[in-house]
Amino acid sequence: MSADNDISLDEKRVYSGDRRETTAYVASGMGVVTVDVVDERVGGFELAHRCSARDVAAGDGLVAVATDEAVLVGPGEFEASGFGPAVAVGLSGDGLLAAGQDGEIARYDEVSGDWNALGTCEGDVRAIDGDLVAASDGVYRLTDDMAHAGLDDVRDVAASGIPRAATGAGLYYLGNGWMDHLDGEFTLVASDGDRGHALGGGELLRLADDGRWQVHPHQPDAEFVDLDYGDTVYAVSADGRFFAEGEDGWRHQLLGMPDVAAVAVPR
Repeated sequence: MSADNDISLDEKRVYSGDRRETTAYVASGMGVVTVDVVDERVGGFELAHRCSARDVAAGDGLVAVATDEAVLVGPGEFEASGFGPAVAVGLSGDGLLAAGQDGEIARYDEVSGDWNALGTCEGDVRAIDGDLVAASDGVYRLTDDMAHAGLDDVRDVAASGIPRAATGAGLYYLGNGWMDHLDGEFTLVASDGDRGHALGGGELLRLADDGRWQVHPHQPDAEFVDLDYGDTVYAVSADGRFFAEGEDGWRHQLLGMPDVAAVAVPR
C-alpha cells in the first residue's frame, strides 16, 4: 500500500546521550504516555500524544504506535506514516511492521516510503515481535512474505533467543517444531534473548539460567498486560499502573489512563 503521508523514519530517530535515563512508552485508550525511568526508579509521566493507542514498539531511536486511525511514528511529534488503522506494530531487523484491522501485515520501506503488504492473517492479530506474529489462528513467520508456522489461539510471541509462544493451551518454544513447555492458559511471553518472562494461571514466571521456568519470587499485585526490558524489567497492568522491578520487588506508578495495552522501552 502506498503512503499518502510519506515521511522519512530516519528523521524520527533520536539518540540520548545519557544511557541511565530511559523514556518508556505506554499505549493507552487516551493516547501515548511517556514515563521517565532510571533503573527501577519511576519518575514523571505525561500524555505525549492523544489518540486511541492499541500497541507500541520502540527501538533504534524509533517509536511506532498502532492507533484506531493510523500507524504513528515518533518520538517527539508523532506523525502518520501512511498506514491506516492498526491493531499491532513491531520492529524487526528488516524494519517497521504493522497489522491492519483486517489482518493484513505490511512492512515499511524506508527507501520508497511505501508500506509493502506481506500477507493477511486469517485470524485476529494479537501481537508482533521480531519476525513473528501472534494470531487467533496461530503463529505466522515473516520473511519477504508470510507463512503460517503452527499452533492455535496464540496470545503472544517472543522472537528473541529461542522463539516462544503463549497460547490458550500452554507455553511453547520452537525446537523440532513447536514444543510444549508448560500446560495451561498463557496470556503473555517476553524475552530479550537473556531474560524471559511469561504469565499464566495468574502467576508471573521467569526463565532461570538452566532454561526452566520458575515462579517469580515477587508476584505483582496486578495482572500484567505487557512487559519489556531495559536496565531492569518494566511492565504495565490492566488497571493502568506502570511497574519497574527492583531487588526487593516491584515499584509502581498509577498512570490514570484507561485501556492500557502495551509498553515499549527503547534499547
